[in-house]
Amino acid sequence: MESSVWDDMDRVMGQMFIMGFDGTEVTPQIKILIEKHHLGTILLTAKNLKSAEQTTKLVLHLQTIAHEAGHPVPLAIGLDQENGGVNSLFDETYIRQFPSAMGVAATGSTDMAYDIAKATGQELSAVGINWIMGPCLDVLTNVKNQPLGVRSMGDDPEEVSKFGVAFMKGFKDAGLATCGKHFPSYGNLEFLGSSLDVPIITDSLEQLSLSALVPFRNAISHGVDGMMVGGCAMSSAGVNVMHACLSEQVVDNLLRDDLGFDGVVMSECLEMEALSQNIGVGGGTVMAVNAGCDLVLLCRLFSVQQEAIKYLKLGYEDGAISGERIRKSLKRVLDLKATCTSWDKALNPPGISSLSTLQPSHTKLSAEAYSASITVVRDKDRLLPLSNILDSEEEILLLTPLVKPLPASALSKGPAAGSIVSPGLGTPWGKNVSLMSGENVFRELGRSIARKRKGRVLHTSYTAHGVRPSHENLINRSSAIIVVTAEANRNLYQNGFTKHAAMICKSQLVRGTERREKPMVVVSVSSPYDFALDTSIGTYICTYDFTETALQTLVEVLFGDLSPTGGLPGTLSHNQRHQHTKQHWLVETFDGDRDAKPLDDLLQTIEQEGPVNQRSELFGCSSSTFLLHNSGIEESHYVVRNSSTGSLLGFCCTYFFKSTATGVVGAILVDPDRRKLSIGHSLHSRAVRNLLHRGDVKRFQLGSKLPGVFLGIPTDNTVERKRLRRWFGSMGWKTALSRPVCSMILKELSTWSAPEKISRSMQQAEVEFELVHGRQYAGSIVEHIKTSSRQGVTEVYQLALADESSCGVIRAKKPKEGMVLGTVVLCSPDASWAEALPALKDTNDITWAISSPVISPSVGEYSTLLQGLILLGIRQVKQQQADAVLLDCVDGDGHFDSLSAMGFTVLHNFEEVSCDADSMSVPA
Repeated sequence: MESSVWDDMDRVMGQMFIMGFDGTEVTPQIKILIEKHHLGTILLTAKNLKSAEQTTKLVLHLQTIAHEAGHPVPLAIGLDQENGGVNSLFDETYIRQFPSAMGVAATGSTDMAYDIAKATGQELSAVGINWIMGPCLDVLTNVKNQPLGVRSMGDDPEEVSKFGVAFMKGFKDAGLATCGKHFPSYGNLEFLGSSLDVPIITDSLEQLSLSALVPFRNAISHGVDGMMVGGCAMSSAGVNVMHACLSEQVVDNLLRDDLGFDGVVMSECLEMEALSQNIGVGGGTVMAVNAGCDLVLLCRLFSVQQEAIKYLKLGYEDGAISGERIRKSLKRVLDLKATCTSWDKALNPPGISSLSTLQPSHTKLSAEAYSASITVVRDKDRLLPLSNILDSEEEILLLTPLVKPLPASALSKGPAAGSIVSPGLGTPWGKNVSLMSGENVFRELGRSIARKRKGRVLHTSYTAHGVRPSHENLINRSSAIIVVTAEANRNLYQNGFTKHAAMICKSQLVRGTERREKPMVVVSVSSPYDFALDTSIGTYICTYDFTETALQTLVEVLFGDLSPTGGLPGTLSHNQRHQHTKQHWLVETFDGDRDAKPLDDLLQTIEQEGPVNQRSELFGCSSSTFLLHNSGIEESHYVVRNSSTGSLLGFCCTYFFKSTATGVVGAILVDPDRRKLSIGHSLHSRAVRNLLHRGDVKRFQLGSKLPGVFLGIPTDNTVERKRLRRWFGSMGWKTALSRPVCSMILKELSTWSAPEKISRSMQQAEVEFELVHGRQYAGSIVEHIKTSSRQGVTEVYQLALADESSCGVIRAKKPKEGMVLGTVVLCSPDASWAEALPALKDTNDITWAISSPVISPSVGEYSTLLQGLILLGIRQVKQQQADAVLLDCVDGDGHFDSLSAMGFTVLHNFEEVSCDADSMSVPA
């Protein structure tokens, strides 16, 4: 670093910014930033780039301006090019499309990851880009509702590390500098809703170190050049940070001191609304630099960029930022530039001639990558290839969601947005076809299928309005159905539509009177987590993105031209297990006469050991709580005991629900003084082994409605939740796909009144509600609850109908047709099965339970009908002079808000975990 060149502090501070601009040509504003303010790094995005040729010219123009302005070193020019759906540069002729990060992980090959990264890097280097914003090193420790999706390589820290390092090496060998992101992790964020609310990481530093930080640590040890620190908040024991990239505790202490990173640290964009509105760009700039950031990112607004430059200078002049601190950043930035650029390289980009040379090998690599990536998760009924089960004259129906086109796909270039036809028409593919603009994404998919079927393909879209009569007509008309989903976990209407379509297909007869479900294939074109563990979807394929190349590969799989070899990434495909030495305890079958009293003692001990200010899930439990004595449920319970004293060291209860063929582990309890001695491991192994040996178990579930003690992994205590998730993950459970559930309670019924809005909605609803008792109503109710596959639901209704003096069922029906639309169960504390709901005793008040709501999939306003059923239940309970009402099991990801609006509060939170029996094994 020549000291005379860098004596000008304005020139030095210009190297501490990375900025973007709007437009596909050099603007006056970006020219001012380079010439007057000595801007040293530029981030280009899709809004700047039209083609490979235009990009080469734009980058060269930017570098030429810097050179003529006297910059001592070239500009670092960065770009996001993650492949899959996140490509800033797309050119059908010269830039090849490769699978997303998770799609590459699905190939199982780090050599493939290296080759793809190197190919991507070579193409970017050819157009003059010298810094790639990658690899993405986030671990999806919670796959639900996480926006990263397939941009991550999965939920296994070691696997993400392995592929992350392979990507990084490929980029470097192509001549690019690298930038790991998004430190400390965007893989388990909690979102509060408002744009002014910052997403929050609630993991402790210790928890992060064990999982999320593993890929970052490995990338640092392998020489990653830069690191982007996110703008998320952190809130847990030992750390309370509003914006990670503005925190010295995160950047200087955690990233630099603890992990040993001495490369370039880049902030999140300070123009993000939550940051600019809460702190301000000027103050944020000073805070970012003092926290340890070397580059401050400002993506587009010239006025904001000027403000940031002004405040950095003010901070230096006022002594808020030291000269030593600024020069440390300068050195790091110059060291990074030395690895990826020089004036000779910057002013002579290879351009189109180099891309033409690379094109044949990269085209071949792209095809190989997609062929190795696409994954057939299940094909239980052997529907694939479709050509084997369909006659030539039979029609296929393609049902696709309306999604935003990917900028990295030629599929986004379809008919004009004004070219519209009703989505319910199911137009066959042929000449003069018009589609809604949202359908353009899958237009070529339909045409590719049509070419295989000689035109016998129908295609229509679906929306949040659900299955419409037009959809049912098309399903009835077609001989096979293909349903496409894209992030159904975050777009719940897709999940509901798919399940409803599956139910219709299950009720259909095909080929005369032969009883066979109508074939249905579900294709996830984004996150594989949509239906990965939902075995009610018998044939399930994952493509990991919906670019043209991915969808063309899908067609080859559907019709047998390609045998897929991809596998689900992370813990979906293999069980993580701790490899430490375990003791093997003698596990005995529970003997009621011998073990009931010791079990009561164990329950009391565990309850008393819990946090003082936290209500235990075991409050109100006794040994009889776990003994159901129900003809529809087979139960087997196990103990580890001290044979000398007779005391229990551990207890495990298991159930087999005949109606759903579900094997359930309802509870594993271990004496607090005997934990970490493998007692739980021994109990779990015996329980799972015995369930597997039955041979008729189709599904496993962790947590149970009956008995309603633990609905899943308890999550009221955040630290304990993380520990239990890791432990059950090591036992083979797919905890990354857990489903939030909770119990809720409404107290002080004597003073409670229904919210006016809900009462008014009920009056306007064209639905009749009635309370019925006894087995004479079983026919319509049992038929209705068949629409629910939830474990325990059938048994709860059977118990309620058999106990008409203490229980009842509230039905919602269509006034004229009499069709049952929804039901809930009412249970008094005197019911024969109330012992299995210990939460009824979880209060000093007289409490009734409302249980097991089942709403028909045909109902559009699910929450409204649910509120109506529960409202009628509350009114009935009030008439019985009760003080409180319990909701024993509520889905936490869909209905919490509507029930909170009625006055319910959460009693206990859980995460229900379930999986296909074929994926469960006995831990070693």
